[in-house]
Amino acid sequence: MGLHLLLVLYSCSGIFSKLASGVEFLSLRFCLYYAAILAILFIYAIGWQQALKRMPLTSAFANKAITVFWGIVWGLVVFGESITLPKIVGAALIISGVILFAFADGELHKQDQAEAGQDGDA
Repeated sequence: MGLHLLLVLYSCSGIFSKLASGVEFLSLRFCLYYAAILAILFIYAIGWQQALKRMPLTSAFANKAITVFWGIVWGLVVFGESITLPKIVGAALIISGVILFAFADGELHKQDQAEAGQDGDA
């Protein structure tokens, strides 16, 4: 759950990037938006390192794909962009892939634990 909250935060950097693209370069608002981006990325970098310490690298990177879903949500909520069928299909494929990977990874860990238990008995 913590990883997904971190990824939601990370996806917010895209909001500020798009906002910054709509204002004059190096204006006060531009600089404030980029300061927000840097703050988000700083927090994300620290959180990401902590996540990598606590979970397999493959699981962490598979879950990172969920930021595409959040990009679609932020596009709708913040910028009033439309959600099209291809976007829905794409997000569903990504979420399905993350769920399938999590299931397969869980099964692999169970198998590894069972084999480790058998090796200890021998």
